[in-house]
Amino acid sequence: MNLDKVLDACCGSRMFWFDKQNEDVIFMDKRELETELCDGRKLVVKPDVIADFRNMPFDDESFYLVVFDPLHLLKAGDESWLAKKYGKLDDNWREDIAQGFDECMRVLKTNGTLIFKWNEDQIPLREVLKCFGQRPLIGNKRSKTHWLVFMK
Repeated sequence: MNLDKVLDACCGSRMFWFDKQNEDVIFMDKRELETELCDGRKLVVKPDVIADFRNMPFDDESFYLVVFDPLHLLKAGDESWLAKKYGKLDDNWREDIAQGFDECMRVLKTNGTLIFKWNEDQIPLREVLKCFGQRPLIGNKRSKTHWLVFMK
C-alpha cells in the first residue's frame, strides 16, 4: 500500500486539526470511543484505521508527513476525563515511545517530515528525546506542550 498522504498516528479526537475530516489525512488510533465528559461535551475517537503506533499496518515510506502525538500521561485515574481523552502510559513508556518513533520513521518517505507533539506535564521532554535516535530540527522550548519537527 503506497498512500502518499498524511498520517496522524495517534489521532484521538483530532483536537488540533482545523479540518477534522481532511481527505489527505489517514487518522489512526488504537481505540474507538464515544462518551460524554464531565462538563457535558461529547468525546469521539473514531479513527479511519484502528492500529497501534508501535506496529503500523502500512508499507515502508508510505507518507510524506507523519504526525506523532502519543499518550503523555502516567498518572490519571482509569475513568478520569484525562484518561478518556488522552489515554495513559504504563511503566514501559520509554520503549513504547521509542518503538512508535521508529515506526513513524519507517512509514515516512525519505526526506519526509515528522511532527512530534509532547506535553511535559508529567514527563519532561528531555527524557522523551532520549528515546529517539536523532535530534529534532526545530521546535518550541518555552511552553509545556512542545511541537518538534524531524526529517527522515
